[in-house]
Amino acid sequence: MGGHADLDAWETKMPDGTADVLKDRREAARKAAYDQPLETFNPARAAFFRDDVMWPYFERLRKESPVHFTPDSNYGAFWSITKYNDIMAVDSNHQVFSSASGIALPSKEAQQYSEGRRSASNFISMDPPKHDVQRKTVSPALAPSALANLAPLIRERAGLILDSLPIGEPFDWVDLVSKELTTMTLATLFDFPFDERRKLTHWSDTMTTATGFGPVATAEERRATMDECFAYFTKLWNERVNAPPAGDLISMLAHGADTRDMSEAEFHANVTLLIIGGNDTTRNTISGSVYALNQNPDQYDKLRADLSLIPSMVSETIRWQTPLAHMSRTALEDIEFRGKLIKKGERVVMWYISGNRDEEVIENPNAYIIDRPRPRQHLSFGFGIHRCVGNRLAELQLTIIWEEIMKRFPEIRLLEEPKRSYSIFVKGYEDMQVLIPSRL
Repeated sequence: MGGHADLDAWETKMPDGTADVLKDRREAARKAAYDQPLETFNPARAAFFRDDVMWPYFERLRKESPVHFTPDSNYGAFWSITKYNDIMAVDSNHQVFSSASGIALPSKEAQQYSEGRRSASNFISMDPPKHDVQRKTVSPALAPSALANLAPLIRERAGLILDSLPIGEPFDWVDLVSKELTTMTLATLFDFPFDERRKLTHWSDTMTTATGFGPVATAEERRATMDECFAYFTKLWNERVNAPPAGDLISMLAHGADTRDMSEAEFHANVTLLIIGGNDTTRNTISGSVYALNQNPDQYDKLRADLSLIPSMVSETIRWQTPLAHMSRTALEDIEFRGKLIKKGERVVMWYISGNRDEEVIENPNAYIIDRPRPRQHLSFGFGIHRCVGNRLAELQLTIIWEEIMKRFPEIRLLEEPKRSYSIFVKGYEDMQVLIPSRL
């Protein structure tokens, strides 16, 4: 099995989630990954991520071509950086590897969507000095003192969510728990109308999922949905700019000395960043933790026996799950990197999902071990000036939800293989059927 025909077949098939089918699918993926010529290697296939079969492709790249060029794909041409230390080197060198052309590898569909539309960068898609002042404007909302004030509210909401779950009946963990907690928190950070908070979930899913595989079926529907999102946030901006400064993210941007004069397009770009960053990553790690503990029952037993391992388990899940599979940069100049010539203007993709499984840096990286000696040794939050501004909030939400889970439920039982996101950017879950047999 090898070549483009085998790879293209993956784009259309979605086998049943039985154990035998999963085993066969993963064995076929491994054979395809090692049979295919490296010259035609393209790890950026959303179907691989949906089917959870991307692992052998990255494994081979780490071994044989850690700095690898894909000349053509649905995302154009790009370089893949797959080793931990190489990713750190690229992520930390913003002088050469710029974020100004976007931090996600854009599909050709996304590029067409952007044509003719007003565009601007959010602060993660900027280089210094503009990046620094915009990031500084919103940072107080995510500072330790702000999180300490937010923690009791997160805990109260987590308790209410968990206490409302059915016992002894199947339900979708993604919808009732992961989406609900993170959307509640994001609505609070925006001071967004609470009864309309699921709009944030819908907009986030529209932003991160390919047309036809998420909440929108057509490009026209995508445009209409995003226009609705941006119109809503423009209304919020106008309300906040005419009110006294407050502690929510919109008010901070509207009144900040370095952001109050930003263009509408630039504001919308920052809204996009904050919605995705505040929603998808934490929500998919909450779901990923349930999946990981069910796949590794010995670790679930270990957690039940020692609840002090919750913070360590959270960090291990963030590594093992890697909620954002990649970030991309653009080379500002020709540079020789690991013996390869990366030319000015070429896209460089840092595959965090691969670096977090680098055998040379992380011992037994494919294993899920909740009491690792250095559980926070991972790439999931990035490095350098673009390190995730909300990383502590993500860890806080995950820690609190698991502290509250362990007070209530001796087991959350995964019933079937989850439905995963059709995306090379957000490594997530669309549906996860579980059952809680009993309460403590």
